[in-house]
Amino acid sequence: MKLNSIYIALLASITTSTYANTTDLERIEVKGSYFNDYKVDNANGAMRTSASLLETAQSVTVITDTIISEQLATTLGEVLTNDASLTAGSQQRNREVFNLRGFELSSSTGYLRDGHQHWSHYQQPIEILQQVEVIKGPSSILYGQSGPGGLVNMVTKKPTAQTLFNASADVDQHGSTRFMVDAAGALTESEDLRARGILVKQDVDYWREYQNGENRERDRFLGALVVDYDISDNALVRVHYDRTDDEAGLDTGAWIDDNANVIGSDKTIRDMSWAFTDITVENLGVDLEVFLTDNWQVKLGYNEQTFERQRFESASRMPSSFAEGDSYESRPYDRFDDWQFKTAFIDFIGEFKTGSLQHQFLIGANSLDYYYGQRRTSADYFDFSAGQAEPSRPSVSYKTDDTVSETEYDYYGIYVQDLISFSPQWQLSLGGRYDKQTREGADNESFVPKVGVLYHPNTSATIYASYSEGFEPQGSESLIDETDVNNGMKLDAITSEQREIGIKWQLFDDRLLLTGALFDISKEGTLVSEQLETPIGSFTSETNQVGEQRHKGVEVSAQGAATDRLFVMASTMYLDANFERDEVLEGKRPTDAPKWSASLWTRYELNDAIAINAGAFYEGERFADSDNTITKDAYTRVDVGATYKFNLSNTDINLRLNIENLFDNSYLGGGGTSNVTVGEGTNLRLAAQFSF
Repeated sequence: MKLNSIYIALLASITTSTYANTTDLERIEVKGSYFNDYKVDNANGAMRTSASLLETAQSVTVITDTIISEQLATTLGEVLTNDASLTAGSQQRNREVFNLRGFELSSSTGYLRDGHQHWSHYQQPIEILQQVEVIKGPSSILYGQSGPGGLVNMVTKKPTAQTLFNASADVDQHGSTRFMVDAAGALTESEDLRARGILVKQDVDYWREYQNGENRERDRFLGALVVDYDISDNALVRVHYDRTDDEAGLDTGAWIDDNANVIGSDKTIRDMSWAFTDITVENLGVDLEVFLTDNWQVKLGYNEQTFERQRFESASRMPSSFAEGDSYESRPYDRFDDWQFKTAFIDFIGEFKTGSLQHQFLIGANSLDYYYGQRRTSADYFDFSAGQAEPSRPSVSYKTDDTVSETEYDYYGIYVQDLISFSPQWQLSLGGRYDKQTREGADNESFVPKVGVLYHPNTSATIYASYSEGFEPQGSESLIDETDVNNGMKLDAITSEQREIGIKWQLFDDRLLLTGALFDISKEGTLVSEQLETPIGSFTSETNQVGEQRHKGVEVSAQGAATDRLFVMASTMYLDANFERDEVLEGKRPTDAPKWSASLWTRYELNDAIAINAGAFYEGERFADSDNTITKDAYTRVDVGATYKFNLSNTDINLRLNIENLFDNSYLGGGGTSNVTVGEGTNLRLAAQFSF
């Protein structure tokens, strides 16, 4: 198709103009079964252009679908463990929280899908993802409101002209199952109309159980459809739709004592067995891409995300000095939440020359229209202790609430970015953004800059230094819980800035990418919550804004092919993180921010049919509370796997066995004293994948 040819030509033109006047092509001989599916050279979300990772003046990690498939990952959290700069927070209420460079990623501003701001208050449908891009450091210049740690951009699978039909099934030792079908191909002989559809049915039996002996369960369905149409040789329109239905029993996490020991059994869920969350998420959007000339293109995108959730809580409360056998209070309620995210963007991208300078230029605008509504009805409180018969589910319904608590706001931003090439060795990246939020009682305007200097000692290496800022306007409705003393107080905007220097170096004919980065991030306006020792009426916590939070660290990573048969994805991070200029938390370390973390995943191909995997994931000591009095021990989890590929009746078949936590180590994941995640013991998973 001509559109694809033009796109490839544009990439080639950019690469040539950037690095230069080389005409000699190096011949690379491919041996054995070598195919480098652990490494990619571009992350579109980092620059919103086709600039390569070597032309990006910040640290970016790309986790490919090959690694996702090898690990039989079912949640975004399982994917993100492959980058040591990300650590897990709480996993309560069937959602996942992550910290990037020690800063928590917000559900509203920390995630993107194909460059659109994405409401991520649920477990993401990773089966539709082609790759996951971890963009580190403040990125407000291109995306508006975002945190200092960075962003996670989820890149979805697209239609293909070539027909494909993949089916897979996997099962674990608890009886959990997942079935998936992924089909794509051209719908017309000219291949100008293409589609891709994905269906997933998953049933999960968790290893933790309620106090009446029932296991927690989950029932999930995912359907996705993407259609591409070539309007002309120079224009493409894409329409996409996906829906997730996800219902699961609630598990708000384990309770731990002052020595970070789980109170009672690791398996015990303190919520009642009738507590549940039922989520329906729909995304509907359209994208348009037009090549105006050989050097200029325009991209437009629009997406509507509807997120509806019913959550019937038993709301168990951990008393101070709780010991197994003591009674604790539950405050049941039925709640319905309705979030609506409408996002849009327009980008003009091109390249041109001014004298001897080569420019990759971007100018664009994006916007968000946000709505949130909540209905809630509470039941009578009750006391419960282990060994008692579980009380029946209260007969209350959110539908009896005639009032709706609502929040609405919108914002838009205009941004400019220019990657200027002075020579094959030197580049300068400049950018800025004006952003305006309209919200009752919380109107905000901001301007944030970004600058980066890149030096290329050769075509396979980059040394860079960069400075960037971030901005997060705040409201009070969703950030401070209704059980908090300061619920409803007006919050100042969060601001952040980062200084980073780094190096990127490609080895072995550009098959292995080594990166290193030193960063210094400061954030003002951090929210910190403390549990009250003695509840005040219905209030159980107090949240305040502290003066400054500063994180300094170093990251090192390697990704790609070490040999024709050995592939690796490895990273480690050292993090020095503290609160500063705060009367209460001065010198304290944020929760779930270890000094050291590391991850390793490898594949070694014994031959064309058999490959083995091995991985290790390390988390250093972390604090479970803001006062830094409770320390969770460091741990290392070792995973292994193997796959056997063969062909039967023109069908490619992959059989896979994975063993997670091979040595059955006991450990605590993310979360605080009353919502910590307990690591699962050894878990076996089997999968069969068929390609027709």
